[in-house]
Amino acid sequence: MVNRPRSITVTVCISATLGFAQTGAITPTNSILDGTRAAQVEAPKPALTAEARGDILMARKMYREAIEAFSEGSPKDAVLRNKIGIAHHQLMQLDTARKYYEQAVKLKPNYSEAVNNLGTVYYATKSYRRAISQYKKAIKIAPDSASIHSNLGTAYFARNQLPLATEEFRIALKLDPNVFEHHSSYGVMLQERSVQEKAKYHYWMAALYAQDGRNDLALQYLRKALEEGYKERKKLPDDPAFAGLRDLPEFKELIAMEPRVL
Repeated sequence: MVNRPRSITVTVCISATLGFAQTGAITPTNSILDGTRAAQVEAPKPALTAEARGDILMARKMYREAIEAFSEGSPKDAVLRNKIGIAHHQLMQLDTARKYYEQAVKLKPNYSEAVNNLGTVYYATKSYRRAISQYKKAIKIAPDSASIHSNLGTAYFARNQLPLATEEFRIALKLDPNVFEHHSSYGVMLQERSVQEKAKYHYWMAALYAQDGRNDLALQYLRKALEEGYKERKKLPDDPAFAGLRDLPEFKELIAMEPRVL
């Protein structure tokens, strides 16, 4: 008798192929595939506005390119006019900067930042009375702006009107205790930093901080003043503004410093 081979029956499960899951079976997902497709068909990012591109260029100190970018925006946008003015200001094109600040103020009369910036142009050209006038206008619009009070104080200092300068600086410090410590950064309002008599200015700032009980900053500014050759250093030990510092080793060290030869 011939033994015939037994037939083998092969059963093919097509449930996964058809998309049906069996009980207890693990079915593959399309998450990886879907993610790939999503990356391929990712929606295009919206184009940057003229202002956003200009801001990026300003942060990179590419002022001419920033002017071109800002100029692509609306000529009736006060903020853009002001920012174009700042870019020209950074390039020391003060007459052009002033014109753009004036345009910004004309478009928006209560725009305190532009009014303040107009004051900084006058300050830069040593027209201190005009600068003071603009800063006062800006303060009427924004009385709580520490930076504008600081600018007004600096303009008073330039005219040697020390009591008025002291008052404005005290207001600025009350509004923002770190107003003089902020690092310059691009914005819509400029803070005046340049002074002719730096040694005198720093000595004076040291006195303000000492009277406010901020000894670290007082000593820091006092050191700057002495390193810059402050001329009235002999009065330092008896200056009542520094009464609270006299027993500090750091203060005694500063007094003992050799005068800088200029």
